[in-house]
Amino acid sequence: MVFEKVKEILVDQLDVDEGSITANSFIIEDLGADSLDIVDIVMRLEEEFDVEVPDEEIETMKTVGDIVHFLESADK
Repeated sequence: MVFEKVKEILVDQLDVDEGSITANSFIIEDLGADSLDIVDIVMRLEEEFDVEVPDEEIETMKTVGDIVHFLESADK
């Protein structure tokens, strides 16, 4: 499941509690990611899901749900 894998990456990258991550969690505001974290997360997502995330898409991904939605639509 995409959400579970994204959550696993975020827990590992940001050292946050798995239970604190929901689809509505904001990556920066709620989970404490900074710009370097974002770059690392995107690289891991690209590797894990074999997709390329365009820069303009990164800017629109504010929540965990946004990431999941992008990955699910890129998989089609």
